[in-house]
Amino acid sequence: MGRGRVQLKQIENKISRQVTFSKRRTGLRKKAHEISVLCDAQVALIVFNAKGKLFDYSSESSMENVLERYERHAHIGQLVEDGDESQGNWSLQCFKLTGKVEVLEKNLRNFVGQDLDPLSLRELQSLEHQLDTAIKRIRTRKNQVMNESISDLQKKAKQLQEQNGTLTKKIKDKGKAVAERSQCPPQLQLHHRLVPSLTPAQNSGGVEEVDEGGTVPSTTTLIPPWMLHQFAR
Repeated sequence: MGRGRVQLKQIENKISRQVTFSKRRTGLRKKAHEISVLCDAQVALIVFNAKGKLFDYSSESSMENVLERYERHAHIGQLVEDGDESQGNWSLQCFKLTGKVEVLEKNLRNFVGQDLDPLSLRELQSLEHQLDTAIKRIRTRKNQVMNESISDLQKKAKQLQEQNGTLTKKIKDKGKAVAERSQCPPQLQLHHRLVPSLTPAQNSGGVEEVDEGGTVPSTTTLIPPWMLHQFAR
């Protein structure tokens, strides 16, 4: 016996409804892929389940390319008929932004490990590849930042060592100068010993002989003796 025609009505059992949805969605994706390959057509498939989850398929590398083409064709007639170009542009932009937000939200949930059940094997492999690429880039950037930090620290350490060496040299030079000032050199000590020894001889009031028959008066005598002898004559 042939299979009977299935009556199209909502399935009451939730489990059976979910199973049927998964099977029909997989078949729909398969048919969309086949028509895109066999007929060289651009196909975009967008499905929301009862809970609002998005399931999409695009024959192009990006769903946005197909959606933008659809938007241009879908709204050209409306813009011409209404004659309200500004209103049509607003509607077009709103529709485009809404679609982009939904796609981004879906991708974000997938990147954090949520809503993975509806994804096919191909989609999971693509997601895994994207995450691996992102991790490699993050590690590369992390290593670069660490190397830059280490290089900066090494430069700062070298500068501190140079400053420390300069300060140490200044301290040694200053200490050496203080030590030299505290200890008088031998030449200056001999000079100090000779100068005071001449002072008592000059202040003693005596007369030193400088040649035969002549005398030199002391520094304390106002009139030489030989002058007094002449005055006495």
